[in-house]
Parts: sequence; structure tokens; C-alpha cells
Amino acid sequence: MSKFRVVTQKPEGVTFDLAGGSYELEMEALEPVGVEIEEIPARSEEEFRDAAREADAVIARGRPITANIISGLDRCRIIALGSVGADSVDVPAATRAGIPVTNVPDTFIEEVADHTMMMILAAFRRVNVMDDYVRGGRWSEGRPLLAAYPRLMGQTLGFVSFGHVARATAVRARPFGVRMLAYDPYIEELSMTAYGVEPVGLNELLSSSDIVSMHAPSTSEAHHMLRAEHFRKMKPSALFINNGRGPTVDEEGLIRALQEGWIAGAGLDVLEQEPPDPENPLLHMDNVILTPHVASASARMGPETRRRVGQEIALVLTGRWPRTCVNPSVLEKTDLTRWQPYSMERGPGSDS
Repeated sequence: MSKFRVVTQKPEGVTFDLAGGSYELEMEALEPVGVEIEEIPARSEEEFRDAAREADAVIARGRPITANIISGLDRCRIIALGSVGADSVDVPAATRAGIPVTNVPDTFIEEVADHTMMMILAAFRRVNVMDDYVRGGRWSEGRPLLAAYPRLMGQTLGFVSFGHVARATAVRARPFGVRMLAYDPYIEELSMTAYGVEPVGLNELLSSSDIVSMHAPSTSEAHHMLRAEHFRKMKPSALFINNGRGPTVDEEGLIRALQEGWIAGAGLDVLEQEPPDPENPLLHMDNVILTPHVASASARMGPETRRRVGQEIALVLTGRWPRTCVNPSVLEKTDLTRWQPYSMERGPGSDS
């Protein structure tokens, strides 16, 4: 008989993040502690709320976990996400309810940093335009176009937010000989200078950078963090890269900046609306390179994030702290006789 009940929204079909339609990867950590995973085929928020009432844990996949749902969770001890972003969960509501929300902030950092560096290089060397020239019989036009631009060495790369991905990107960018700046009021300066990055204010970063790379998380504070007035501060020759979260940028302001020549181009893996409206002007600009929110994608990403979901749930259900928690104040307020750091008590899901 199962000791714990974990629920999640039943997907309408087999999804990428649940390839195969089973939970064997999550169960590697969960089966030893007596967990049963139940898919809820809910068609409404209220239906999910009612079915999840007695759950010991919730896997946040396929349905936003709203304040309404959280208010109906009588036994829940953890809401687990298999992503970096936690915007699909009402984290403040979970905090008020005393429920830790876990994410996976470190599993696919290398992939996103690779994609960011690819976007920087592709946008700087106008790869999409060069490809069009070759396919369109305009071979001789490529060299004159690129001859008008400087080389990458000596250019200034500015990071807006300097978390895991920005740091890994800085490691990749440094051998190209770029000067690097970063703006992040939540990171101490030594964490930037250790990567050869100079800490500056946002306005200085925007006005000084030849390439601006956006890495802010999707939080209420960072919503539309960059708007039209910010793009106006950038150089007309500057490029904008965003492999983070679409809502951190006011897309109308970015479109205007590109249309009116405030900046020279962009490389975007994320948009405010995904998938985008076919009439979105960004889809029809030759100075914009787009990819479909795939920066984190690799053969390793899916399996490892699912294992981490199982590991985090197993840790919490057996009285340990989770490895990563987006609302750590919950743990500080919790009765510590019920919680022990996972590194001090080995068991399913802990590092061994």
C-alpha cells in the first residue's frame, strides 16, 4: 500500500517533458519511500482542486497551480517544478500556505549558455542574412555587408542579470576577447569580477554595450524590465539577445526599436506569446534571428529534470530539506524537528 499520494494534471497527449507517458524516472527516487503518482484528468481548476485536496505533493506540470488550487490543498508538503522558472505556480500563495516550491535551476545551464553564445555569434555575423543570400543567388553581396561591421574582439557584451546562465555564457565569451559588463542588484560584485565581468548600473550597461544579453527571471519585479525607453539608450549598432523569459521584455517596445533603428538586430529564443501570432512583426524582420524556446533542449535535459522532481519530492516527504527551493522562507519558518538538511541524512534522492 502506498504511503504518499502525489498528483499531477493528466496531459491531453504524450508531451515532450513526459516522453513515453510514464513516470519511471520520477519513481527512481519515489518508489523506495512508498509514493504513488496519480494523474488527474481535470478539465477545470475547480476539478483539479477537489481531486488534489488530500495529496501529499503536487507536480506542477500541464496546469498553473493557482492560489485557488493551493488554498484547497489540505495535506500538501511540496509543489515540485521541473523547470527553472516558477511562474506557473503562485509562489506567494504557496508560501502563505507553508508549502515549499522546488525548481530545477541547474540541470540545463550548459545548454542555455551554449545557445546564448550561438545567438550572439549568429546575430553578430548576420548568419540568417548570409544564408538567405546564398539560397537567393546573391552570393557576391555577403562580403560587402559584413565588411561594414567590426570584428567581435574588442566589442562590449552586457549581461542583464548575472545568474547561472550568464556566468556560464561569460566563460564561453571571454576567449573571444570581448569586454564584459553586468547589471544585477542581487549579486555581490565579487561574483561578477571573478568571471572577468565589470559590475555597472543598468543605464551604463545599455549605453555602453554592443551586445545586450537578457537573463532576468520571470518574476513580478522583472516583468517588462526592459521597455522602449531602455532600447532608446542602446547604441544604434547594438544587438539584443534574449534566451531567458519573454515577459521580461516589453515586446512592443522591442519591435519599435528594431523597426525604427534604435538598435541593429536581435536574437530571441523567447517571446511574450508562445507560439507567436503569425502576424507578429518579429517573424518578418531580417535583422531578427528566432528559435522556438529550445535553448535548454538536449537529450539530457528531459530525463534529468524529471529525476530531480522525484528526488525533491522524496526529500521533503521523508522529512528533509529540498535541494532547491524558490521560497526558502517557508523552510525557515518550518518546525525544524521535522526537517533535516538532505546532506546530513542519506536516503532516497540525496547525493551519495
